Order: sequence, then C-alpha cells, then structure tokens
Amino acid sequence: MNLIIDIGNSAAKAAVFDGGRVVEERRYGHLTTADAERLLDDIPGMTAAILSSVGAYDEAVDGMLAKRLPRFVRFGAATPVPIANAYSTPATLGSDRLAAAVGAVSEYGADKTILIADFGSAITVDTVVCGTFMGGNISPGASMRFKALNDYTAALPLCSLPEGDAPLAGSSTREAIEAGVVRGITGEIAGYIDESRRLYGDIITVFTGGDANYFAGKLKNTIFVNPRLVMTGLNVILENIR
Repeated sequence: MNLIIDIGNSAAKAAVFDGGRVVEERRYGHLTTADAERLLDDIPGMTAAILSSVGAYDEAVDGMLAKRLPRFVRFGAATPVPIANAYSTPATLGSDRLAAAVGAVSEYGADKTILIADFGSAITVDTVVCGTFMGGNISPGASMRFKALNDYTAALPLCSLPEGDAPLAGSSTREAIEAGVVRGITGEIAGYIDESRRLYGDIITVFTGGDANYFAGKLKNTIFVNPRLVMTGLNVILENIR
C-alpha cells in the first residue's frame, strides 16, 4: 500500500492507495509528524510514500517517513514522471499541477487533449496534449477574490460563494460581489474551454479542487469532476519509480 500526501496552501490531504483503490483519506489543516505517524500506525502494511507540497509544512515529516517506510519520495522537479513536460521553467512548476496532469493522462488516456481546471486557493488551468504537459495559467481562486475585494476596499463586505444562480445584475452590494466573482470565474473557464476546442478540436475537460463541483454545476459543457486527480497522479508517479 502507498501513502500519498498532498500539501496545499490551505490544507493537507493524505490518502492510502491499495493498488489503484483508495482505502483511506484524511484531511488536515496543518500536517504534523504526529499526524503522519498516527496514520502509519492506524493502517499497517504501507511500504511506500510520496509527499508533494506547494505550501509550508513541518519538514520533519520527510525524515520520519523515510525512516519508517522502505521507500519515500519527496516529489520535486527532479522526480521522474511518466509524461513529457514542455514547461520552460520546470523547477518553478507547482508539483500539484504536474501531478494532476499525470493523473489526467492515467485516467483519460495518453492520446487525448485534456484541459484541467483546479479550483483551489488559486485557479490553475492546464493543458495536456497526447501525454505532454503543455503548461497553463494561474489566477486567484474564489476565496482569494472575495478576500481581495474586502481587504483592498473600505466598504465592501467579505462574501463567499452563493447558493443558486448568480444574477446578471446584483440587486445589493453583497449580491453584486457574489455574482461578480462567480460570473467572472465561469466566464474565464468557459473561455478556456471554447478556445481550446477551437485550437485542438475534441478535448476532455476535468475539474478538480475544492470548488470543482460548484463551478461544474455553473457551466453547460461536458465536464468530468475528479476530486482525487492530484492524488491519483502522485500514486502513478510513485508506482513508476522502482
């Protein structure tokens, strides 16, 4: 069994894979060595682990995992991956973006063009063409947009994603902020989908990240929602290193 750890900007996620099947998932606000040790104790039989991080964490976790398991990989720019990477600055590429691309190729096919939108603290929109990571773009996520409007203005309230449809014209300040953020993001993603189709023809669109289901419900395109895309990719990467 493999232990997969993905540390983001706002949370850390851990999953235990038995073959290609997830048998345990846990989420932490901040992953500690004690958390990781407890997970190893609770689920005996793990023989390998991979850790990917784009956020701060206690790096003593690395040493503990390397000591307790026969095989430990700290995923970074030098880690071999089973897809090609056309990014011009691979050392600066977020490990979660590359892992999601590996997961997408594994799940949907190396002969496909895949558009991956990850809705987290930031929104990343990346393209994989026939097994090659081509790159993508980064913009603020929904919570970051709401917080920026509140932080950098004197009178605008802090809002969050609303239930239901966002109106074309908000009838209150709160509604205007909520609709502006939701419509801004949906228009942004719809534009990527339309332009990618014009450029590549048939594409597969995959949403992942915390707000994936919310925004998938706002778009009329055919979209796969895969909340485990990064974890799946990390497991494939770990299995590929022998």
